[in-house]
Amino acid sequence: MNTSIEPVNAVNGTANNRARTLNTHPTDVNAQTGPVNTGPSPVNKSRAGGDGDGGKKQSAAVRLVALARERYTFVMSTDARPYAVAIDGPNLALPLRGKTGVRQRLARLYADTYEGDVASQSALTDAMTVLEGLAEDNDPVPVHLRVGSDPDGGVVVDLGTADGRAVTVSAGGWQIVERSPVLFRRSGAMAPMPAPVRDGDGLARFHALLNMDESAFRQLSAWMAAAWLPDIPHPILTCKGEQGTGKSKTAQMVINLIDPSPAAKRSQPRDEKAWSRQAFTSWALCLDNISTIPRWLSDTLCKAVTGDGVVDRALFTDDDVVVLSFRRVLAMTTIDAGALAGDLAERVLMVDLQLIDGTRRRSEEELDAAFEAVRPAVLGALFDLLARVLAALPSVKLDSLPRMADFARVLAAVDQTMGWRTLDDYLNASSNVASDALEGDPFGSAVAALVEQAGTWQGTAAQLLEALSTHGQARPHDWPKDATRAGGKVKRLAPLLRSIGITVDDTQRSRDRHRHKLLILTRTDPPKESASAPQEQTLWPDVTPIGQGHRSPDQY
Repeated sequence: MNTSIEPVNAVNGTANNRARTLNTHPTDVNAQTGPVNTGPSPVNKSRAGGDGDGGKKQSAAVRLVALARERYTFVMSTDARPYAVAIDGPNLALPLRGKTGVRQRLARLYADTYEGDVASQSALTDAMTVLEGLAEDNDPVPVHLRVGSDPDGGVVVDLGTADGRAVTVSAGGWQIVERSPVLFRRSGAMAPMPAPVRDGDGLARFHALLNMDESAFRQLSAWMAAAWLPDIPHPILTCKGEQGTGKSKTAQMVINLIDPSPAAKRSQPRDEKAWSRQAFTSWALCLDNISTIPRWLSDTLCKAVTGDGVVDRALFTDDDVVVLSFRRVLAMTTIDAGALAGDLAERVLMVDLQLIDGTRRRSEEELDAAFEAVRPAVLGALFDLLARVLAALPSVKLDSLPRMADFARVLAAVDQTMGWRTLDDYLNASSNVASDALEGDPFGSAVAALVEQAGTWQGTAAQLLEALSTHGQARPHDWPKDATRAGGKVKRLAPLLRSIGITVDDTQRSRDRHRHKLLILTRTDPPKESASAPQEQTLWPDVTPIGQGHRSPDQY
């Protein structure tokens, strides 16, 4: 790096002395970020390239740093990534390097400012090093992707437009603001979101595009509104159905409502590193046409729901690391729910899609046009629903909490304000998913059959393997190979077994000197289902023509 910042005026020895001090004037990026450097160093405006009084010419790196400090403040995110924020512009965190970063912008700005001169790669690299140092001078600040929380507890959604507009949602309603109150970053996997409009028929118009009953659609609507709550785990929306039910198209439209992307549907990642790169660039994404889920991916999806982090060595370094931390909103499409492992089955919201009648089937082009026409109204209706949820959540109390407790409270808030029964339907559907996942596991099915026959079974994991012996027949590929793996498998299957009325107790020890761990499997009454089953609903609701809906109340 060019480090020459000595006085360039040989006469008085003090000219350009400010170039020595690169970080002296703090200011605020937004209410959350705290003080950061904004003090601009004077830029030599001489197009001739000198210092204006015949002194030594400044290096390109020094000029680049001065140009950058005039226009940007520099912050470090909580995951140790440096960003620049325009002083007079949208509240967006721009990466220092990369195609969309400050480096490219500074290169162009330099060429425009110093006509006939182009900054070299070496000068740009040196300047980026200095700017990274400026970012490190301040405490880390939160940098959000698509959604964030404001200091008052509201929700902020980045519209993804060039002007930096955002939607703020609180218990009192929602509005579009010209400048986001929180700091957002962008990625190449993001697309702009249309401005929402207040139209009371938004949800009904979206339902008219989907082939699902009223119960499923209401659960889907609640899930979409909850998807903008950044601080809670969200169940994985799983669109299930046979071929020709529009699973992929439904998931694509849902993701493009929550977090629009040119690649809303993704293929199954090949490894954890590929997955982390995908997840880091999108708030919501869909894995399409999942048939089998390997153990590593099942565990990774579970962690992405509740919060995950990946630490890797930074390129071209010995000890620096790169941290990718995220909690994501996920969807996937599948034909067979039996592919789900037990812990993953507890973290899904299953939506069954029905076969589309030939008279109701639409072309891809027609469906896309209809979706784009209703999209602003659907967004407005979802923001209305989210505002109602935020108003009701503080008073929601549940007697018992299921696995996805925060999401269950959101459903209870939706039911309280809308008069729906999404929580009961979700709990009943979750029980069915667990049963399907158990049936798809040969070892779990064998354990269930053993307990159903015996009522109560007690013994060691080795004895359980012996009791479930296949008597010379070929074992399934995922059958436990020894007692240790059998004990661990039963532990992982415990939630699924509990859903069909079988409890697992592994806290007891044998009374002999060996003190072996015992498994006590007991058949109990299965959890009671809701007293009232959901009524059969038509798949295609009647809606008013596009553009003729009524406005919802002003407070929402």
